[in-house]
Amino acid sequence: MDRALLISWYNLPAKGREEYLAWLHGTHMPVLTKRPGVMWAAHYEVQKYDIPARIRHTTDPAVPNANDYVLILGAASSHDFSKPLDAFVETGAAVEDAGVTAADRKMLALRSGERVSIMTEEARVDGPEIRTRVNGSAPAPCIQLGSFNGNDQPAEDELLAWYARWRMPALGKLPGCVALRKMVSVSGWAKHGVMYEFTSLNARSEGMKQMGPLYPEMTAWTERFIPHLTHAPGSPHIGVRLWPPVKG
Repeated sequence: MDRALLISWYNLPAKGREEYLAWLHGTHMPVLTKRPGVMWAAHYEVQKYDIPARIRHTTDPAVPNANDYVLILGAASSHDFSKPLDAFVETGAAVEDAGVTAADRKMLALRSGERVSIMTEEARVDGPEIRTRVNGSAPAPCIQLGSFNGNDQPAEDELLAWYARWRMPALGKLPGCVALRKMVSVSGWAKHGVMYEFTSLNARSEGMKQMGPLYPEMTAWTERFIPHLTHAPGSPHIGVRLWPPVKG
């Protein structure tokens, strides 16, 4: 199964954006899916919304702050995303650029504020709509992707309980939910990651509205606990899939 994800958050300038997207979807991403170990590739446009005030974000200037697009690759293992040894043992080697043309580099240079994480799956739960996704294919048409750190050891322990005892069981029953996976970082700023999958942006919006009324006993816990996490800039990100194209 696709237990590992390589996730890239980045921005694009207005000038050259359409050309970039045409290249990415028409040329580059089909190539990415053919790389050894890569099971699927998906590209999402982040939707802007009012993030709840209880969610705190890092102010560390060393953490890139891109928030416009998310590109994700899925693989069986994080080892499938490891760079060739030549990239580390040969000075000046450009092994990681192998197969990337000058035209490709021009397009990739349009990305700004890029942040990359490699994460491996800790736990997963299927939602009521899991049958809408073919096993081993790209995630659902809409995702909610959070990346964050616990502020201390007690927060880490509570985070484990929060997902195991309430959040994941609840999403497993939530209408419109395809799946939820909890991840931990192999490489990248955030130690923790979580990806919710929904059949559509509207399904996510309507489904998440039900969480409070369906589980009122958990609302106070959530309100108290969430401030003990520090999120990446703009997290959690809500994305609508651009590629592969959503059918229907």
